[in-house]
Amino acid sequence: MSAPAAGARVAVVVGNPRPRSRTYDAALALADRLGGADLVVDLADHAPELFDQGSTAVADLVEQVCGSLVLIVASPTYKATYTGLLKAFLDRFPHRGLGGVTAVPLMLGAADTHALAVEHALRPLLVELGATVPTRGLFVLDSRHAEPEAYDAWFAGAQQLLPTLPTSTSPATPPTNPQAVPA
Repeated sequence: MSAPAAGARVAVVVGNPRPRSRTYDAALALADRLGGADLVVDLADHAPELFDQGSTAVADLVEQVCGSLVLIVASPTYKATYTGLLKAFLDRFPHRGLGGVTAVPLMLGAADTHALAVEHALRPLLVELGATVPTRGLFVLDSRHAEPEAYDAWFAGAQQLLPTLPTSTSPATPPTNPQAVPA
């Protein structure tokens, strides 16, 4: 896939193995700043399928994500990098499969010493998959994930670099992922 198909304006992929985690909450908080998520993929809901190479459900999720305009990819910091769960999902993407997609890498961690993981590990992976990543990645402390101020400085700098999102035809429509909990 070189260009996204018509799809979600804003998609969110959460790579935390715990469903509805702080990482999930942080990703949705960031998506709300961008007008709300149209597609939410909480990989904890799909863990067994990720390792089944014949899974059509995972192939469908990959296709939906590749068709988004903006993609927030969120992970907790595990051993100075993103989770294996997120890597297993992203390994299913075709070469340059995120071409035409603007991606925002987001990572949470317990201490500021983990802040480089988002730039050192997740951002380069998204670029390798063909995504445009016009901003620096966002690192949020676990302890501050629920505070709007934790996103303010990043958003102020990134706002002008992210694409202008078209108005949704139905802003009250819940995310299109049938496995996702409505945002």
